[in-house]
Amino acid sequence: MTVTRRLFLKNSLTAASAIAASTYPPLFAQEPNTNPPSAGKSKPVSLQDKFFGCIAGCHIGSSMGAPVEGWEWERIEREYGTLGKLLPYQHYRNTSNWMREPGTTEDGVERQKLMITAIIEKQDRINAEDLRKAWVEHMNPDAPGLVSEPFEGSLLAMAKTPMSAADIGKYCDYSGLVSLSRSCHPIGLINAGDIQGAINDIRDIGQLYNTANSRGILWAEVTVVAIAAAAKPNASVNSVLGAIFDNCDKADRRFVKEAGIRWELERALKLIEGCTDFRDTRKKFDTVYSGKGIPYSNSYANEVVTKAVCIFKITKGNTWEAMKTAVNMGRDTDCLAAVAAGISGALTGADSIPKDLIKQVDYATSINPHTNSKRTLRETSDGLYNTFKTRLAKIKAYVEEMDVPPV
Repeated sequence: MTVTRRLFLKNSLTAASAIAASTYPPLFAQEPNTNPPSAGKSKPVSLQDKFFGCIAGCHIGSSMGAPVEGWEWERIEREYGTLGKLLPYQHYRNTSNWMREPGTTEDGVERQKLMITAIIEKQDRINAEDLRKAWVEHMNPDAPGLVSEPFEGSLLAMAKTPMSAADIGKYCDYSGLVSLSRSCHPIGLINAGDIQGAINDIRDIGQLYNTANSRGILWAEVTVVAIAAAAKPNASVNSVLGAIFDNCDKADRRFVKEAGIRWELERALKLIEGCTDFRDTRKKFDTVYSGKGIPYSNSYANEVVTKAVCIFKITKGNTWEAMKTAVNMGRDTDCLAAVAAGISGALTGADSIPKDLIKQVDYATSINPHTNSKRTLRETSDGLYNTFKTRLAKIKAYVEEMDVPPV
């Protein structure tokens, strides 16, 4: 029987509370956190801070996880102990010989930057055609194969033709990847508090990367729902999880239960019950997620988003702890950190992230010759936040124009 939201929260959050209540002293001792976690503050996190926490968590997590992307956790532990810092790295089999500055973000953030540009330019929610326009006008022609996946060059070529933007994703060979789920944070933010709006938008723009109603889009719904829910004023870890289970993957799964998103999340959350730290958690995940031998075997949306939701839960939405946990989990570390820390940042802000990491990511962006945007983290998040305020002002003006009485 499928677990309902209420029963799920009652049965499974008890164990998670015990895990998250632990102080994590042996886990990250070599990387002391000089900033108190937002989750422990009595001061509420403002919406503007939530926007910044989401973007900073995603971008810093991506850059921290990129040097060890695709590694097994045993190799990370062998070479770095517990990784909690930014490192220089090369990518795409070093064909460019470009040594990236510590803090350089990667393909998912470049994908996200184009969504952000489209939103800021429109000053409102976007659709697939708006995003296609941003691709054509703002994608760095050197990006595919250097800072974004090679297949994105093919998608860009199709975007420059008269074909409908909603048809482009039909020709992507990797429809089930995490490409959309790990980059769609801005769709959750521009729909902050509006869960159905976030779902509607991701189903539309997701067709640039996926076929309609594919699992790539369904898993991206989890990310945007979590972020839209986390941005609410009185949100909590429990309310975010509840929003996911109430709104994602409502298809009738009586005959294909094991294919459902909620089923997979339930299975993973049950799997990690009793784990006391991330070392136990990653061993548990290895019993389920260990695919090898095919292109992007680490990077399918179901694996990455499921792990991210679990990390969000066991770290109580603390952005810095979620980031470090994800980076040390192995496999698709940059995408995992982007999703886990992005959702966490939307709930608790960025106060838990060391300030020097924010500065370093901004510096790395400023000298990146191949990026799609050189906005700082603050410029990026404030651009989205101000657009969100503009959107609300338009709605208010419309209501006043139509002279609609309050309910």
